[in-house]
Amino acid sequence: MKKVLLLGASGSIGSQTIDVLLKHKGKFDLVGVSAGNRVENIENLIKNFANLNYFCFKNEKDYDEFLLRHPEKQAYFGDEGLIKIIEDSNADMVVNALIGFVGFLPSIKALKLDKILCLANKESLVVGGEIVNSLLKNGHAKLYPIDSEHVAIAKCLYNKKIEDIDKILITASGGPFFLLDKEKFNDITPEDALKHPTWTMGKKITIDSSTMMNKCFEIIEAHYLFNVPASKIKPIVDRKSHVHSMVIFKNRDIYLQVGPSDMRIPISYALFEGKPDNGKYFEDVEINTYGKYEFYPMDYEKFPLINYGYFVLKKGGNSGAVLNASNEVLVNAFLNHKIKYLDINKIIDKIMSTYAFIKNPSVEDLVKTDKEVRKLTEELIEKGK
Repeated sequence: MKKVLLLGASGSIGSQTIDVLLKHKGKFDLVGVSAGNRVENIENLIKNFANLNYFCFKNEKDYDEFLLRHPEKQAYFGDEGLIKIIEDSNADMVVNALIGFVGFLPSIKALKLDKILCLANKESLVVGGEIVNSLLKNGHAKLYPIDSEHVAIAKCLYNKKIEDIDKILITASGGPFFLLDKEKFNDITPEDALKHPTWTMGKKITIDSSTMMNKCFEIIEAHYLFNVPASKIKPIVDRKSHVHSMVIFKNRDIYLQVGPSDMRIPISYALFEGKPDNGKYFEDVEINTYGKYEFYPMDYEKFPLINYGYFVLKKGGNSGAVLNASNEVLVNAFLNHKIKYLDINKIIDKIMSTYAFIKNPSVEDLVKTDKEVRKLTEELIEKGK
């Protein structure tokens, strides 16, 4: 039985991971969780998982209140707490469902401790893909993605050779604005951008899906996960989100992975380390329910941020950290009505062209870059006002 530590238990991926763990109690033992601002489900988790003894909270107030109720449990708080819970919980497997740069250092710690890392935190690879792969190469840790697109690619590549790949096509729904005239983009509100056509996700990733920054990140991830050059990775639009990605091989075979828009499927893939669970957990899907497959080319003019995926992979260094930090701050500002939708593009362009480049950054360099870029982005937002 695998002992599991779940980081980000209160988010969308975290809650669906709990669904899967509950269905497979004989195979997994949840020993620790971290929770952000939504801590109301912690008591239910304690009731459902007998060996759940390690807890990390975002806020010190929640930590204090929890220890008053459960002095027998081991608890932590803040970013340092995320590192401590990985060190102390003795978990075999760490599910990193944290959102944003906050998930980067926990991924590094899990890999250094030779854990099985089930990774939903895109930023870990966007910011530090080279460091992550170096740790995997030199240690005994394993990494499995929790992402419908990358799990789809992995399934298409089963028993295949990387050198036989001609193209990896990462599918995108196109988001809520694929058919909207670009002239109307400046009038887009946060409420508009949160109406994703096919997936139900957290606010941050939903905004990233509307700008295609999410797809930009997935291009970077695919490079580091599968060791495929950027030139062979392309986005393509499937408005129904039935095809989760596809691979075209040099012999012209095309492999597609098709399925419902259900994140429990890639979560299960990661938890079972790429092996099928052989259970009747998911409903059978009739093939004729999918209808005709229709794909559309990505509109790079309408969604220019996707080009930064190729920029980051070409330039390397700390450029991924710069891109991620500025985007995180800008998405939050947009959600809080502090900037316009197109300001996300404009300010990212400015920061990416001016911030100091570090060719071979250390983990400490990336942390410093993140802090400085956040401050710079906030200053540009205030200046724009």
